[in-house]
Amino acid sequence: MSAFRAGSYGKETDISYGFINNCLKSLFVEKFGEEIWEKLRTQAGLEDNFMTYTVYDDDVTVKLVQEACKTLNVPEETALKLFGDYFFSFCKMSGYDRMLRTLGGNLIEFIENLDALHSYLALSYQTLDGASQKGKEDLTLPCPEKKSYWDIVRRAVRFQRGNVLYTSEPQFPEKLWIEERTFCYTFPFHVVFDKKLKIKQAGVNIQKFVPRLRTTGTRLDKYFTIVHPQVTFTIFSIKKFINSQFVLKVRRDKLPKSWSQRPLLKLRGQMVWMEGLQCMLYLCSPKLRSLEELEEQQMHLSDIAQHDTTRDLILFNQQRLAEIELSNQLERKKEELRILSKNLDAEKKKSEALLYSMLPKHVANQLKEGHKVEAGDFSSCTILFSDVVTFTNICSVCEPIQIVKMLNSMYSRFDRLTSVHGVYKVETIGDAYMVVGGVPVSVPSHAERVANFALGMRIAVRDVMNPITQKPIQIRIGIHSGPVLAGVVGDKMPRYCLFGDTVNTASRMESHGLPDKIHLSPTAFRALQHQGFDIVERGEIEVKGKGKMTTYFLMQNLCASENEIMGHAEENLGNTDGDGALGSTSGNGVVAMKYADCQELVPSMEAEDGPDIQDRSTGKCKFRKQRPAFSNKAVLPETIIAYSYGSGKGIRIIPQGD
Repeated sequence: MSAFRAGSYGKETDISYGFINNCLKSLFVEKFGEEIWEKLRTQAGLEDNFMTYTVYDDDVTVKLVQEACKTLNVPEETALKLFGDYFFSFCKMSGYDRMLRTLGGNLIEFIENLDALHSYLALSYQTLDGASQKGKEDLTLPCPEKKSYWDIVRRAVRFQRGNVLYTSEPQFPEKLWIEERTFCYTFPFHVVFDKKLKIKQAGVNIQKFVPRLRTTGTRLDKYFTIVHPQVTFTIFSIKKFINSQFVLKVRRDKLPKSWSQRPLLKLRGQMVWMEGLQCMLYLCSPKLRSLEELEEQQMHLSDIAQHDTTRDLILFNQQRLAEIELSNQLERKKEELRILSKNLDAEKKKSEALLYSMLPKHVANQLKEGHKVEAGDFSSCTILFSDVVTFTNICSVCEPIQIVKMLNSMYSRFDRLTSVHGVYKVETIGDAYMVVGGVPVSVPSHAERVANFALGMRIAVRDVMNPITQKPIQIRIGIHSGPVLAGVVGDKMPRYCLFGDTVNTASRMESHGLPDKIHLSPTAFRALQHQGFDIVERGEIEVKGKGKMTTYFLMQNLCASENEIMGHAEENLGNTDGDGALGSTSGNGVVAMKYADCQELVPSMEAEDGPDIQDRSTGKCKFRKQRPAFSNKAVLPETIIAYSYGSGKGIRIIPQGD
């Protein structure tokens, strides 16, 4: 895991790569789900995605672990152990398992060559420096006593039994068949020094780029410092770490002054102890990652031996760096697109909410898809009209802003009641407010719903003040039940229209009504009989265009309280049992009134699939709100054009501005 920590050799700093944080994210998503990850990320105040090759402050990782411990209620040690176990799987998914399996044929070789893994990773993670597995000089590698540690190493190495048992005996020549000059040209970057660190010989190119090294007998530690591993510059320390890669850096004061702008040259290679000569051979290459670094050292590829893989490594890594930069750009673009997509979804939901507040959801969806909404008929529905008494007089005296505030206050209360009783708001024209029950989805209780809605309107206007008298305003309400036809009219800015005498008659009930009275037609009266309503006969009156009609006034609901009609939660809601509650509470605090045919009701216009509706008395789910399978006949008008078929007369209701 420390392989993805950034810092100097053998010394961890307080930064790490996004690879670590991506591993944590993958762990939480896989083990606990997206919701837990979103909660942890939000609480820690972190972004959703991490750039794999970008360096992050170590506090980011610490915050994630701490929030995980709080949320999952586990000790930090348990969380870190879970992360450590998962890290092996994540490395395997990321393609690093092959590198681990090929490091060595047994445990000793595996551990000795772990630095090769850091060297490989440093190509992609440029600020990453490997750390010797032994660490400091006085630290020795502990023997794996616990079985769990051994299992982890065994999984990483995955050596086979045959690999351990197989051995070979090499043969050596009696004489080394190579000339000194040829050797120095073949290995242009090498140094041989004795126990006292005195230089015996050096390659031709190491002399070229460290000019003063040409003097035989000078001490190596006068020209170089050991960067990795962190040991003292003595033969004893070097022999102790003989299996580690050694990185030496040239001292600035040993270079010509004209080279002051060059980066200090680093050499990376292997120390080989020659027992017979009692000397150490440092076989190395320039530590370069890219062509840019090669140019900064004023080197050329020809300065590196042809057999030295550093040549290929520089060219390969140049391409890899370009790919990493492209990958980083793609990750950044991906994150930008994710944020834009998230914002777009939020704006889309706002637009859809606005659209669905104006049109029935299924009709709006059909229009968005470019489909025609076929006309249909509804054999039975109930329509309500209301208006403000003396509205013309109020408008003539008050400022426009006062009228707007008054109507907004009133209509906001009415709109809330539509959710309580499951009726659909059709239109508002000036002070006129129109709703319908039983359209666009037919329900048997449409008359009962509209009646309760009317009673709620009358209660709601008690809190709406007349700007002139500063007293509650008065409204007239008219209700009629009957059949209607519904269809879409127009191509540009299409309108959903109701056609039929029912609309006309409902309007007449309102216009012939009395202040603070709910005026019922004979058909509305028959629909509400035996439903627990207190209804008083008004008597026979002359209705314009209809002749004489016996009408009625709706007084109250004998079976429901004002709180239930207004959709307010009872004070003792938590202690209610039995028949103490008649509705269900939605997410916005509106208590929907319960009707016998609740399962047939169209879902809330705020969401396509709503939450479960619960019986307040038992807390059990009575039905699930689901999007119904609408028929072509279920069409609700937005703008109403109503006609009286018999007499040829009618009313036309069109929004202001058309």
